[in-house]
Amino acid sequence: MNATSARALSVARPVIQGLTVLNILYAAGIALLLGWSFLMPGWPERALGFDIASKYPLVPLGLRAIIVVGLIGAALAHTVLRRLLAIVHTVRDGDPFNLDNARRLDAIAWSVLALELLRMIVMAIAAAVWEPGRLGGFSFAPWLAVLLLFVLSGVFAHGARMRADLEGTV
Repeated sequence: MNATSARALSVARPVIQGLTVLNILYAAGIALLLGWSFLMPGWPERALGFDIASKYPLVPLGLRAIIVVGLIGAALAHTVLRRLLAIVHTVRDGDPFNLDNARRLDAIAWSVLALELLRMIVMAIAAAVWEPGRLGGFSFAPWLAVLLLFVLSGVFAHGARMRADLEGTV
């Protein structure tokens, strides 16, 4: 392992742990926002400081739907972060090419795919509520990341099988 990789690995654990805490705080914050949206009279106009619902009557429902999507996204992000931390631990221990990491990468890939689909759902909600007929732009990067994660999962699984075969011949 080169010096840059070793430094990145030493930084990865605390960064992932910090992101996990931030993600939990985010989820708690938007869960409180969702609850508060049902209790606050005049929501969302009062919270926003202007009357948007008279121009767009579906705004309260749309915002609540986006909050729910945000909660689902936070759960998916938590899954990604937990699995990524487990992978970092196996790399640090010197045993990254195992079937558990291949399964973790598969789960991360599916989670990233689901996060991208959630982003598209938010765009569709926003288009339906605020700007009918207008959807946001498409980005190739998340889809390439999903593909890369699935390929990397296959590489890890293949590496684990090769290592098992090698250990069986010794």
